[in-house]
Amino acid sequence: MPEELETSIVELTDEEGQTTSFEYLTTIEHKGDSYVILLAPQEEENDEEGEVVILKIQPDENGEDTYVSCESDEIEQEVFELFMEALDEEEDEELYEEIAEEEEK
Repeated sequence: MPEELETSIVELTDEEGQTTSFEYLTTIEHKGDSYVILLAPQEEENDEEGEVVILKIQPDENGEDTYVSCESDEIEQEVFELFMEALDEEEDEELYEEIAEEEEK
């Protein structure tokens, strides 16, 4: 029986007051800063992949975490590459687990 995966939803409000829901994927550490990786909602139901959004986690004056745009495209690309590497490693681990389960049968 497949495991039920719990999905975390993050709601962000833009400068115009519009709220959009994103699926939380993970948090990545890079050069001393933390970045949240979110999956944007799909525009159409038949879209296979959603857009990944990368935002820097930055505390506000009250110490609460806020999400801000990356300061440069270069940083955003580096964080995206780290995310893809982590995703590949996770897929490899799942494959090894499946093989081990098959060998036990």
